[in-house]
Amino acid sequence: MSLNHLWDRRAAAIPRGVGNVTPVVMAKAEGALIWDPEGNQYIDFAGGIGVNNVGHRHPKVVAAIKKQADQYLHGCFHVSINEPYVALAEKLNDLVPCRGTKKTMFANSGAEAVENAVKIARYATGRTGVVCFEGAFHGRTLLGMALTSKVMPYKYKLGAHLPGIYRAPAPYCYRCPWGREYPGCGVFCGQRYLDGEFFKYHVSPDEVAVIIMEPVLGEGGFIVPPPEYWAQLRQLCDDHGIVLVADEVQTGIARTGKMFALEHFGVEADIVTTGKSLGGGLPLSGITGTAELMDSVHPGGLGGTYGGNPVACAAGLAVLEVIEQEDILTRAEKLGTKARQALLALQDRFPVIGDVRGLGPMLAFELVSDPVSKQPAAELAKKLTAYCHAHGLLILDCGTLGNNVRTLMPLVITDEQFQRGINVLTDGMQQLG
Repeated sequence: MSLNHLWDRRAAAIPRGVGNVTPVVMAKAEGALIWDPEGNQYIDFAGGIGVNNVGHRHPKVVAAIKKQADQYLHGCFHVSINEPYVALAEKLNDLVPCRGTKKTMFANSGAEAVENAVKIARYATGRTGVVCFEGAFHGRTLLGMALTSKVMPYKYKLGAHLPGIYRAPAPYCYRCPWGREYPGCGVFCGQRYLDGEFFKYHVSPDEVAVIIMEPVLGEGGFIVPPPEYWAQLRQLCDDHGIVLVADEVQTGIARTGKMFALEHFGVEADIVTTGKSLGGGLPLSGITGTAELMDSVHPGGLGGTYGGNPVACAAGLAVLEVIEQEDILTRAEKLGTKARQALLALQDRFPVIGDVRGLGPMLAFELVSDPVSKQPAAELAKKLTAYCHAHGLLILDCGTLGNNVRTLMPLVITDEQFQRGINVLTDGMQQLG
């Protein structure tokens, strides 16, 4: 198959709004490697945008999919319940850092998970207000777009305007909106600001149903809040009867070296959304929350035709089994240490890398034209990722300012594959930085 011919067919058949961020055509994938139809090999530092934490086509995941496909594909959980849905819900109820007894429902995508979490919170509290954060990404549905912070390309002229949504500054220490420095700031952006200026000038807390935040901002630039921040959010929500939702669609399922990123902060949410790597490559998302909240909605008020498809749930069960049986959490922690050391070494060599941040192997570096002024170098980020794509490394940029380069490699990547990827990244920085 000619690569150019397939791109021609793609241009003729598929709208331009469905963008492509690399020039790669996938013909085969395994572990942390991808091959195109001409046999060119790529090291995968993108992971299908955080979907392939246990790798492409993990044998146990493929086997679980095949076994379930031989039994039945679909019946709709609302019509006839199935064991994979129930078993995966039980498993997540044991793992997810939510308070008390938990219950789980399933949908098809992270955006659907976010929509359902907000619906449940609104129903349970009788309120409608939603507080989200600058730099957030919560999906491409109407509510997801409204919660998402970046205008281009996610919201521009797409009608992403809804009432009752209030956006607070993110805890972005490298670019503090108040020009303060941690820890001397006393985490001003947390409970002190939210319970003071924010609730005074933007929305009364008794109108707020939910505060939703990613433990690490994903598309926003892999921004990690100060260690105390989530505890302050938890206290704020308790003080005002607000539902705390942790969007772990990208950060969950071992991405940060723990099963869920909230575990780094020692905090339990009221509802946690999951997706991406949960399905091991199949469309699947979860909404797990405190049983009282999850049971508040009337029967039939939640769900969807394909939510919790049995084949996707079987894949999800296999993913969690792989993480446990192959000790992926330990592997991810070691990979995170190695990746951080590699990126910090690059920062020492190239002053255009203004910041290296993240948790575990969920890391990014921010490119700036000048380390003092911190002027964003978005064009350099695009040139660097393009160089990598041309030299056998799939890696993505991110960030509201478009000047971050991120690592989302499968956690099963070998040391040799990882080092080859870092070598390409280093060569790119030498050529461009």
